[in-house]
Amino acid sequence: MRKPRSRAVRLIAVVAAGTLAAGLAAGCSSKNQVPSIAYAVDATVASYNGGSTLGASSGASAVFARVLTGFFYTGPEGQQVADTDFGTAKEVPGDVQTIQYRLNPDGVYSDGVPTSCDDLVLAWASHSGRFTKPGDRGPIPLFDAASTAGYADIERVDCQPGSRDATVVFRPDRHYSAWRNLFTAGELVPAHVAARVANVPNVVSALQSADPSALGRIAEFWNTGWAFGSNLDLTRFPSSGPYRIESFSEKDGLVLVANERWWGTKPETGRILIWPKNVDLKSKEGDSALGVVDIGTGSIKDLNLEGFRVQNLPGRGAEQLVLSTGGVFGSVDMRRAFALCVPRQALFDKLGKVPDAPKSGLGSGPLNGHIVQQDSLFYPSVTGAAGKFGGGDVPASTQAVAASRTNNPTIRIGYLRPDERRAQTVAMITEACKPAGITVVDAGAADFAPSQLTEGKVDAVLASTAAAPGPAGSLTGVAATSALRTGSGLNFGRFGNGRYDSITDQLVADDNSTTQLRLLTDAENLLWAELPSIPLFATPRTIAFGGGLQNGIAAPNQAGSGWNMDRWVLKR
Repeated sequence: MRKPRSRAVRLIAVVAAGTLAAGLAAGCSSKNQVPSIAYAVDATVASYNGGSTLGASSGASAVFARVLTGFFYTGPEGQQVADTDFGTAKEVPGDVQTIQYRLNPDGVYSDGVPTSCDDLVLAWASHSGRFTKPGDRGPIPLFDAASTAGYADIERVDCQPGSRDATVVFRPDRHYSAWRNLFTAGELVPAHVAARVANVPNVVSALQSADPSALGRIAEFWNTGWAFGSNLDLTRFPSSGPYRIESFSEKDGLVLVANERWWGTKPETGRILIWPKNVDLKSKEGDSALGVVDIGTGSIKDLNLEGFRVQNLPGRGAEQLVLSTGGVFGSVDMRRAFALCVPRQALFDKLGKVPDAPKSGLGSGPLNGHIVQQDSLFYPSVTGAAGKFGGGDVPASTQAVAASRTNNPTIRIGYLRPDERRAQTVAMITEACKPAGITVVDAGAADFAPSQLTEGKVDAVLASTAAAPGPAGSLTGVAATSALRTGSGLNFGRFGNGRYDSITDQLVADDNSTTQLRLLTDAENLLWAELPSIPLFATPRTIAFGGGLQNGIAAPNQAGSGWNMDRWVLKR
């Protein structure tokens, strides 16, 4: 949807300022520069493959954006920014939407293999939804992709194996206005690795031949072969960015080092230590390497950030409860009963409101849109259906419970621990819903994953956009929209509504403001009626840069503040 022009202008100014600062830092003396910078972020390191359900829902884009690059990356305000170091992409005029991609001729993975259009073919194939296998209830996708948005509209990718050029042609009846969200940082994984492990000549020929056995092997590796475990085979994890992986462990986190084969501007600091959510950050207080912290506000109790430049900002992600559409929530009446008692206004006032909260826009009040963001020009006009769900309406909630014919409903809310703010959120919901006869159980766990909702182990997930534990959300809102589409990997509650799917298809094809207003109003009315999720507030983020940290620019969105980590300099 269209955004105010001033936002794009601000983004250009921020990026330009960051580039200027980087240039000044590069010209300064390296005396007293710390050789390693630690970046604490509440994403989890689960998969290298940011396009998979596991990678997207764990926050791969906040960890690997400068390891696996693409034609675009998410900038500090959540906007897609072209990465011309990787290559160029331009729309070709014509009746059928066509995008011409050209990779940088100097591009090469850290293992010495040149980047090629094979990577685009694999990205399209894995996200297109075209390749299936038999399932109990009909065909199911071979690839466990987080989303098919945009990729499903592509008719073909013209690519000669090993070439630097690719032409992407969309279906004649489709137009995807958000095409800059395709083939982005974190989604373009090394096709040559998949081909090697799957024992095929290359993914392009395997797809052209449609050999079921070869496709099955490629899909199996794409789904699971880039997952992180105790024994990491680094030959499977080559880098196309300024940093590459050196090591990983549950205790010490992820260690990135400068990629010697990177063809762009060399990183300012040779080593980045990434401490994900499972690392005990309080035990790291005072560590001389700690330079950047990007976590949910209030998630770590009494965290000492003395000496840091601290910002508490409303995030681009939407703090929400993602509900199952089966089990206790199989009835829409029961989902409505829960939404009526969840104290959304009180939760915002106590846990979601950042200091100096704006009077309007992002973070100004409880979030009343499922897919429309608070700073959208459309927001005031499309969110009227949220009015009845301010929270604490015990009589209406009790009546809805009775209508659902659910005896003694118990709702298990899962989230990734440790997280003090989310624990308090569950506690407040527990107290508010108890008078309506609804029992709420805190099912937070250190090993929690949103897939537990699909498996029936919990009834709701408390997380940000698309069930991410940490950094989430973007200006285009693709993940938010996709997470409610039928069959989407990010649709952990298994909500399915053909009308909603049709609306979202039209939204990305027609950017006329009148049409957008009508479609968004229809979408929000439908979602507040069906309640596959309950929006709470813009997820507040605490972003802190240590004393002496240069070129740090806060990014409270899916990329996290590590979006430009290769420009960081820490001097003590």
